[in-house]
Amino acid sequence: MAGPGPAQDVAGFLGSRPPFDAVGPQELARVAAVTAVEASPPGTTIFSQGAGPVQELRMVRSGSVEVVHDGRVLDLLGPGELFGQASMISGLPTGFEARAGENTVCYRIPADVVRPLLARPDVLRFVAQSIVSVDGRPSTGRSARGSVQQAAGTLVRGPALVCRGDATIRDAARRMTAARTSAILVQHEDAFGIVTDSDLRTRVIAAGLSPDEPVSAIMTEPAYAVSADRPGDDVLLDMLERNIHHIPVLSPAGEVLGVVDDGDLVAAEGRMPLLLRRAIGLAQTQADLAAAAGGLNPALIALRDARVPAEQVAAVRSVVLDALTRRLAELAVRDAGPPPAPLTWFALGSLARREAVPSSDVDSALAWQGDGASDDASDRDGAAGYGQRLAGAVNDGLRACGLPPDAHGANAANPLFARSLASWQAAERSLSEDPTQEQALILASLITDSRPVFSTGPDPGGGLWQVSPDHPDLRRLLARFALSFRPPTGFWREFVVEHSGERRGQLDLKHGGLIPIVDLARWAGMGAGMTSGCTMDRLRAAEAAGTLEGPEARTLMEAFGFIFSLRLDHQVEQLRRGEPPDDFIDPKTLNPLARSYLREAFRAVASVQAGLANELSLGARWG
Repeated sequence: MAGPGPAQDVAGFLGSRPPFDAVGPQELARVAAVTAVEASPPGTTIFSQGAGPVQELRMVRSGSVEVVHDGRVLDLLGPGELFGQASMISGLPTGFEARAGENTVCYRIPADVVRPLLARPDVLRFVAQSIVSVDGRPSTGRSARGSVQQAAGTLVRGPALVCRGDATIRDAARRMTAARTSAILVQHEDAFGIVTDSDLRTRVIAAGLSPDEPVSAIMTEPAYAVSADRPGDDVLLDMLERNIHHIPVLSPAGEVLGVVDDGDLVAAEGRMPLLLRRAIGLAQTQADLAAAAGGLNPALIALRDARVPAEQVAAVRSVVLDALTRRLAELAVRDAGPPPAPLTWFALGSLARREAVPSSDVDSALAWQGDGASDDASDRDGAAGYGQRLAGAVNDGLRACGLPPDAHGANAANPLFARSLASWQAAERSLSEDPTQEQALILASLITDSRPVFSTGPDPGGGLWQVSPDHPDLRRLLARFALSFRPPTGFWREFVVEHSGERRGQLDLKHGGLIPIVDLARWAGMGAGMTSGCTMDRLRAAEAAGTLEGPEARTLMEAFGFIFSLRLDHQVEQLRRGEPPDDFIDPKTLNPLARSYLREAFRAVASVQAGLANELSLGARWG
């Protein structure tokens, strides 16, 4: 079974894989010298679920290792992937069984050799991110590598089926049947259209159209396409947001490589949001939507169990919530008749940033075209009165779906958040002229995080409120707003936790960890000219523009990713147990390494805040 392998071969393989690629040659040679080689035939149990703490870190050298939890295979690890680190570091029993899926060779590295490496921040970061687990559920160290984690170009199975625009519908359908494909691209002048099985059903059969008509009569043109390097998870979001199931993939030169569909893109767990999106689109009543929404939390649990990254799971949830809101608004307009003036419903806050988690409220705003003369909601026949009724219907529908509107009034039923475009523009000018007004910063922070969801008129384009990014007074106040919440780092080597009440001994991950980063990103992103977007995109823009130094931006991105993952995992486990999700965790439930890294993340955020506070006091960057 075990015996030392050629040290040079071991060092070469370990050194090409994280986290050992960050280790110097001498240290790597020392690790390789004590690494054992373990060969396992198919079906061999490498260690059992619930066994005592493992004493070695293992890396797959060849073959594959099945991760089995309560008899169910959750994952398959391949060459270069680690397992056993959570049990080794925490000293707790193993949370899963590791079983050879085929003839498999693993490297076994003793714990007393690995532990000193954890003092290195780069190694600590890699291992900490690989074993985050709130309550002992299996964590293998493997990030998701399913289809949604691959580039779109790698998912193309073959050349696209293409026909001319003057081909008959009958001919196109025959070719689709012969090729066993559910879509055909239509070459039309200098662009491509697309025809799918769904188009044949709804635009030909149901509409009674002759199959001898040209296929260009039923195509969607232009076909929405993506580049070959676009990540599969972004393509999934495109499908969800646009309610489509086929997307052409283009080479860097703009040539069509093929078409991916939802079957190519996702496994069974990932297809659940697409099925939800379809059910939402077909819903005819609030009850239909409430039934569809019942599948949202199980879909999130399945995605997280499939190791889909936390930010991607939140983005999927946000897009599904958009679809629910949009359909509720469509049904309300259907029942009430057209509005007296075109109006637009906006998502605000975390939903607008596509960072909504199960505990998030639904923040919203409403705007209609006009000069503000009918902003009084008592005008039942005007745009304001119609908007109030629309907001009431949508909010009632959201509650029926288990998705409460914001409890603090940041929703379209509140006249403060339902105005004519002229009134919104006047409020923007007023804030720019005097950003010290009461509650102005809270309003600005919500409205700058805005995104259109539903409109009865022309597409409004960007967010509700494009506050000028070069207004120094406003930026200074946004910077002070970014210092309102401080991470809980007051005690040496310990967290500041709640000391009384039902939350005693717990940490608030939202207010203590995420909100400070979100607020810093909003301030820094605005300085970079980016007045909307998700937190990570704002931080990237700030780094590129120099409104945040590179190390500061990367520190905040790493901290945000870690805390966000911890928060979502905590809430997923609460959903699994049938508990209402919240943002409070007991740090004692974290394994020691995760607890250590969370503490360092809090301290890193506090350090960036301290630097910003110092700049404010000196007047730097604010002239």
